[in-house]
Amino acid sequence: MKKKDYLDELDRLTVELVKLQEWVKAKGLRVVVLFEGRDAAGKGGVIKAITSGLNPRNARIAALAAPTEKERTQWYFQRYASQLPSGGEMVFFDRSWYNRAGVEKVMGFCSEDEYREFARSVPEFERMLIRSGIILIKYWFSVSDEVQEERFLDRLSDPAKRWKLSPMDMTARSKWVDYSRAKDAMFEFSDTSDSPWLVVDADDKYSARLNVITNFLARIPYKDLTPEPIELPPRQKVGKYVRPPIDSQKWIAKVYPRPEDLSGDASAHSTDHAAPEKHGKKKGKKK
Repeated sequence: MKKKDYLDELDRLTVELVKLQEWVKAKGLRVVVLFEGRDAAGKGGVIKAITSGLNPRNARIAALAAPTEKERTQWYFQRYASQLPSGGEMVFFDRSWYNRAGVEKVMGFCSEDEYREFARSVPEFERMLIRSGIILIKYWFSVSDEVQEERFLDRLSDPAKRWKLSPMDMTARSKWVDYSRAKDAMFEFSDTSDSPWLVVDADDKYSARLNVITNFLARIPYKDLTPEPIELPPRQKVGKYVRPPIDSQKWIAKVYPRPEDLSGDASAHSTDHAAPEKHGKKKGKKK
């Protein structure tokens, strides 16, 4: 898919996501969406595509770090339960309680007894959430080993993306088959009729994002509650108020000047702030 086509369709779907969020707020719904899959499968990109146009007060991303020593002594689901939404909220988990069935199982971060207890408990835990009224949606991002390899190499070659690769990612790469077995076992006990796994073909990031958003919108019936257009009230008149002189304030340097600031003398724009006489009265009203 061409990037322009992707962006055009994303703009259209973002309008629908905003409508959905207004519906969730108005009806006091509680929405939880889990994003799971291999490293570099595109989970973060999809979450960003979904949330970028939403009101962050009602749409949160939960991306928990490794558990602390204190958290390790708690009920396993406790730190995830603390992230669950209140009425009118949507929470998007960038990895979730299924860490126990994936990285913890494969890397030996949990005991066999802890793993078996998780496998036994997670279906009932999710049924409890659903019975309480939470809308629970689970996505698994399926990426081929060839595409994952390409994305790893891209991240390694790009300083702006290198942070995305952790030592754990490098270790996990050498355990591809172990992770495949862990995923298959996880589906056996957690792909239930109450809370099924929805599998995403994630080899093409653009189509994967659009497909997930389209599926997400279809899973929660909503109506358009977009607020009616409003008219701005008149601004308060200045009256006797006098703004302080521009040169009494410390302005940041105009490294990237506005088009109207450009002139033949480039040095005029390298100072901390423009001189008052360059702005004039009208320009001097900034604050």
